[in-house]
Amino acid sequence: MMSFLEALRTNPLLLSAVIAGLASSVVSGIIGSYVVVKRIVFISGSISHSVLSGIGFCLWLERAKGIEWISPLAGALIAGVISALIIGWIHLFYRQREDSVIAALWSIGMAVGILFISQTPGFNVELTNFLIGNILWVTPTDLYILFGLDIFILICVGCLHKRFLAICFDEEQARLQGLPVNALYLFLLVLTAVSIVLLIQVVGIILVMTMLTIPAAIANLFTASLSRVMFIAVLLSCVLCFGGTALAYHLDWPGGATIALLAGVAYVTTLGFQRKC
Repeated sequence: MMSFLEALRTNPLLLSAVIAGLASSVVSGIIGSYVVVKRIVFISGSISHSVLSGIGFCLWLERAKGIEWISPLAGALIAGVISALIIGWIHLFYRQREDSVIAALWSIGMAVGILFISQTPGFNVELTNFLIGNILWVTPTDLYILFGLDIFILICVGCLHKRFLAICFDEEQARLQGLPVNALYLFLLVLTAVSIVLLIQVVGIILVMTMLTIPAAIANLFTASLSRVMFIAVLLSCVLCFGGTALAYHLDWPGGATIALLAGVAYVTTLGFQRKC
């Protein structure tokens, strides 16, 4: 551990990776708690895979058309928000075949991304990092974007937490109270999409659901209070990101995959411990 701390002091890439992980942990713990309590993990999974279409499109514009100012991260954000709104609308107004339609959108988002990527010249190391995660790949610009999105989500949650709480536990009661349930639900999905984009920087598209749901799921085993679930989930996510990065550094493993593996082991261990008790 001392060698890792020394490396943090001397290696700016490693320090940026840890900062990115901690910045993502705050949002993943908070939004992930809503996702787990509201039971929209499947919907969140669809959003996370649909962002590939935005990433592929922006990479194609950048490499094939020479539009260098456009960022794959911005493409992921736009695609995620659009997917969240479409899926939310389906959930609200097309419940009869909700699972099938959401699965179709999941596939369409991935397919569109792959089509654009196939037309993109060059070896797409950047795409690989988005898919499987490379926390060491985070740039100073990415950190500014992460912190900006962090602040946006925290402000939104601070203003709307009580209303989100109402729609997570009892939508009918929330309607009776005069709350705009549908609008709040759609906005929660938008915040989920933003959180997914944050986490893609750390663990990649393939593993993003691990960090979005597992810390909150572990926290939910110990308390039913949503505020406490959020607090514990944020702490757990920070510990997992820091511990996973340290473990990856010592074992020379991929950072994102190591963080996700550590989270999965923590969940299984906690679940087994609870059953014994």
